[in-house]
Amino acid sequence: MDVTFGVWASTVAGLCVLIVADFLIGRRPHEVSTREAGIWSAVWVALAVAFGLGLLAFGGGTAAGEFFAGYITEKSLSVDNLFVFVLIMSRFAVPAVYQQRVLMVGVVMALAMRAVLIAAGAAAISAFSWVFYLFGAFLIWTAWKLVQDARSGGHDAEYEENRLLKAVERRLGVADRYHGTKLFVRRDGRRVMTPMMVVMLAIGSTDVLFAVDSIPAIYGLTEDPYIVFTANAFALMGLRQLYFLIGGLLQRLVHLSYGLSVILGFIGVKLVLHALHESGVHVPEISLAFSLGFIVAVLAVTAVTSLLATRRRTAVREEEPRR
Repeated sequence: MDVTFGVWASTVAGLCVLIVADFLIGRRPHEVSTREAGIWSAVWVALAVAFGLGLLAFGGGTAAGEFFAGYITEKSLSVDNLFVFVLIMSRFAVPAVYQQRVLMVGVVMALAMRAVLIAAGAAAISAFSWVFYLFGAFLIWTAWKLVQDARSGGHDAEYEENRLLKAVERRLGVADRYHGTKLFVRRDGRRVMTPMMVVMLAIGSTDVLFAVDSIPAIYGLTEDPYIVFTANAFALMGLRQLYFLIGGLLQRLVHLSYGLSVILGFIGVKLVLHALHESGVHVPEISLAFSLGFIVAVLAVTAVTSLLATRRRTAVREEEPRR
């Protein structure tokens, strides 16, 4: 799809307006209820659907199909991110009233850093056709690793700060308690970070690690940087509300990692087949329609089997005291 600079500028400006509006609406620290999270989650999904329909009207069916496939993939991968976000919130003992502010700023930071990765990915693809082989192999390896982590109970692990975050803490210092929503305070005449700033950096920097597999995944569905960026933006911008909406449900999605591994492995194979086709090898290519249907089907099966498995486990636990 041919996207002019004006369209890019208008899209970024529109997203900035939505981010500012979201910030102003939730600027007062408070505990987010399930009802509030549900309403705003629906709003963000509706905005994504409206954007996709706009692409359908002005860009055609292919552009819209690529957007929806990318959006659904990124949204499903972002659900896996929430497991780590829960660990981060617990690790830093973030008060419930401040959690939405932490997520809001952390998600904006993540979106800015993903924009850089998306641009780098687009440049690499345009310059080197063999990048598709690299992306495909990486996604297949990531899929295998997800299965291994799921078998070893990866979501039960504790969060460990990355080296960059530790270096920043050593350099700037950290206050011993939260000071409302302040990010910096003075301690002994020195300006130091508050735990609020640290946890925001943790959310933002951790998401970059997730982007390492999600960006190649969406490039396996579309090579259009505009669609890659907008699909990521809408998936991330609804992540904060999703955190509060399905926080309790996360522990019930016991098969999520398996489902995501199937999706990433599928896209990895799709990328390798595309790379072979571009190299002149006569191999079948996987259509966008099949990809979209496959992703939706895998997510549906994953959700159903997860809930059934959780229900069986609960029933067994309830029966044990009676024996």
